[in-house]
Amino acid sequence: MSVIRIVSTVHSCLRSASLIAAAGVFATVFASAPARADDYDTALKDIQSTMGGVPSFVKQFPKAGLPGAWAEVKAIELSDKTALTPKVKSLISLAVAAQIPCSYCIWSDTENAKHAGATDQEIQEAVAMSALTRHWSTIFNGMQVDFDQFKKEMGGQ
Repeated sequence: MSVIRIVSTVHSCLRSASLIAAAGVFATVFASAPARADDYDTALKDIQSTMGGVPSFVKQFPKAGLPGAWAEVKAIELSDKTALTPKVKSLISLAVAAQIPCSYCIWSDTENAKHAGATDQEIQEAVAMSALTRHWSTIFNGMQVDFDQFKKEMGGQ
């Protein structure tokens, strides 16, 4: 976050909230300050250890953001101690990648899904589900279907 944006955020808080609230924002902003060089080096070493190498695109990522980005990927995508299995996470990611579209992610997520035990049929169904969701989202939004009525008709309140 730039110094100008930090000052602007704090200034806005001072105008619209108490000094305590502004201090809280200030503390939050500085708690998320850019990573130190040793954090970057530690992240690179962990990537090397985890992946068996450091892909070149990693070195293109901003140094200040790499430690946090790697921690997020490792804690969610690469962890087998989350609510979703690696296979399910790969299939979800593939479905999203097909809609973005991102050829890098499609290739990688397909490979990851296969390595996690996904069958060709599961991969095909994940992609088909993403298309089906996109299709109906286009219909509902484009036709401006009343959301409250939709919820009532679909079993909501």
